[in-house]
Amino acid sequence: MSLISPQARDALEAWLTHEKALKGTAENTLEAYCHDVAGFIAFMAEHHGGAQGLGPLSRISITDMRAWMSHERRRGLAARSLARALSAVKTFYRWLAEREGFEPTSVLSARAPKFQKKLPRPLAEDAARAVLDTVETQAKESWIAKRDVAVITLLYGCGLRISEALGLTGADVPLPDTLRILGKGGKERLVPVLPAARRAVEAYLVECPWTLEDDEPLFRGVRGGKLGPRAIQKAMESTRLQLGLPATATPHALRHSFATHLLGAGGDLRAIQELLGHASLSTTQAYTAVDTARLMEVYDATHPRASR
Repeated sequence: MSLISPQARDALEAWLTHEKALKGTAENTLEAYCHDVAGFIAFMAEHHGGAQGLGPLSRISITDMRAWMSHERRRGLAARSLARALSAVKTFYRWLAEREGFEPTSVLSARAPKFQKKLPRPLAEDAARAVLDTVETQAKESWIAKRDVAVITLLYGCGLRISEALGLTGADVPLPDTLRILGKGGKERLVPVLPAARRAVEAYLVECPWTLEDDEPLFRGVRGGKLGPRAIQKAMESTRLQLGLPATATPHALRHSFATHLLGAGGDLRAIQELLGHASLSTTQAYTAVDTARLMEVYDATHPRASR
């Protein structure tokens, strides 16, 4: 942050603290916010001739905004990533303008670049079953194979995010009938645990060479530390190559698959929304790859005006 003045740096840190304390923003999101907004402030400082206090930040024009966005695109930032960065900058500016008492219209009116939203691509049911059967063959050590199967089963069988599965600790085992999961934004939800997921975790624990304490990670890396997501991503990469599945067959696609297959089997959309921890029902609709006819069936069955 060499080009950022002490006043701007303090404001950025105060905003991040505000986001975490009052909104429960996740650590990964805070890191992305910090990177995006710090990059924006640094650009503006260089654009205007060097690090300055908060005054110049309050006088940024729409021309300045265009210059920043043009600079980001020239250095290869994708439209989706630029839209995310702009959203972070706008959120910061709303907070800063209220605190410092200036008009942020020039920043807030900047238009995000258009990009085509990528809809999630869940696996077909037979492909999901094949992944569960095949992932165990990718590891050389038996305990690692059992570990990978346990994590993958939690993603597909319980609809967990990979960070949520890897965030489980010794205090969570033996897995109860219902897991209490702390998801994005500190939102808590209850997730039923299928017997298959419980058995997969138990099989892993039998062979895991590391002592498991209540306050330690449930899933361990090869050296005994907390398992990182990359290991599971690599296991999925090997599995999909063996099965001939597309590159969209990622660990996160298993969560999509959980939602899609549950809805396709007659699950209630709002119940699935709760299981996934989505704040908005529209997010759940985009998350599930079901045809329009199926969504209309759910609508007709649940909408209060549908029967009139």
